[in-house]
Amino acid sequence: MKNVLILAGSPRKKGNSAALCRMFAQGAEEAGSKVETIFLRDKKIGFCLACYHCRDHGGVCAIKDDMAEILDKMNVADVIVMASPVYFYSVDAQMKALIDRCVARWRTIKNKTFYYIMTSAEDSDTVMDTTLQCLRGLAMCLDGSVEGGVIYGKGVYEASAIAGRPVMQEAYEMGHRV
Repeated sequence: MKNVLILAGSPRKKGNSAALCRMFAQGAEEAGSKVETIFLRDKKIGFCLACYHCRDHGGVCAIKDDMAEILDKMNVADVIVMASPVYFYSVDAQMKALIDRCVARWRTIKNKTFYYIMTSAEDSDTVMDTTLQCLRGLAMCLDGSVEGGVIYGKGVYEASAIAGRPVMQEAYEMGHRV
């Protein structure tokens, strides 16, 4: 049984990336994995102050918010799914704050398999390139990280526009293969 942590960055509760996260989770759970989804919009995550308090205090951040709990869960997870809508060719602010705050314990988050879920209003083949590189950037800094897969939800803007599209089944199947 794998421990799967889904970090859902979308600020929309019924958004397209959230829908893909639900399908991924369903597939993973049906395959026997333990899945937890954290909706970043529901958590208090401050911006990194670059004060390096964490460096001098064993990975303890000077900011007292929900990030310490999330980092604990990232350390325990076997699989980390990072999901974000595309905002100006990058990740949304909630996801970027999380990525930056990983500085507190980036040396302890090891040997994870990462999956990436992205959605965008545009339907081009390159609209998500920069967003994906931003997500991959965190994994590249973590020892032993490998990429398990990428889900591209293109051409969706209105909440729930992704319903019924083939990418929903793709998300389910990718979760099932975890």
